[in-house]
Amino acid sequence: MGRTRIGLALGAGAARGWAHIGVLRALKQAGIVPDIVAGTSIGAVVGGCFAAGRLDELEGFCRDLTRRKVFGYLDVNLSGSGLILGQRVVDRLEAHLAGLAIDKLAPRFVAVATEMGTGQEHWLSRGALVDAMRASYAIPGIFSPVNVDGRWLFDGALVNPIPVSVCRALGARYVIAVNLNSDLCGRGAIHPDSAAVGAPTADSTRPVFSKPAARKLLQRQLFGGGEGGPGISTVMVDAFNIVQDRIARSRLAGDPPDAIINPRLAGIGLFDFHRADELILRGIAATQRDLEELRREISARDHAMHVSHLHS
Repeated sequence: MGRTRIGLALGAGAARGWAHIGVLRALKQAGIVPDIVAGTSIGAVVGGCFAAGRLDELEGFCRDLTRRKVFGYLDVNLSGSGLILGQRVVDRLEAHLAGLAIDKLAPRFVAVATEMGTGQEHWLSRGALVDAMRASYAIPGIFSPVNVDGRWLFDGALVNPIPVSVCRALGARYVIAVNLNSDLCGRGAIHPDSAAVGAPTADSTRPVFSKPAARKLLQRQLFGGGEGGPGISTVMVDAFNIVQDRIARSRLAGDPPDAIINPRLAGIGLFDFHRADELILRGIAATQRDLEELRREISARDHAMHVSHLHS
């Protein structure tokens, strides 16, 4: 007689996305296996690896990361449309996912991306899995946009940071959302008459355009260490994160999930990819807090479906 089709919407959040691995581990251990997985940005990477049966490989990779190794993947690009070329990351993905097509995966998987120029939301449900992942996580200004079927696409967090709507459209009757930013951004409060705390510190160093110097500058901007104000890449990413948080709140209010898992990730930065052990544990803990309610609600949906079939 079947069971309730479960959808899992994995949200954006850069390095915090390793918590998605913990969520998936805890759900699977509890016997809750999604029929549909939709992911945005890092959610598309983790969700795609899960749907492809490569979650173990991804977990092994991220647990092995150190701060030094993370920076080693950031191939500086001085002439393109993003600060990071991203080819080293793509090469690593291709090593495990080359030749895999999205429409051949089970469970069903969709990656969300945004089209340049039009701002249209694109649901990538066919074609090369790695290309879809790249388009979904291409943060504007950090990674270059990706050409998919003649359209230039970048990070889906600009339009649908937690893709509950995708799961619904694909037939999910019970949708679990994972929000990586629930305790990280403010609630949009306004602080009138805030006094300025001082002018930004001027950087007296002369611009240097050599690649070694650019790599050191990018490292300082992404991981900190400078004594002055935040670097340009830090400002860009933090602004992007605030925008995606506001969009996520609006989208979730208009199309709420049946359940939402909120890992407690305060204090973990967008580029703390080397903290995978901690992030995975936080994902597991967040899921375990909600497991009893998840089981009860899914069981109730299954029972209602069973009764409906008996009377039809």
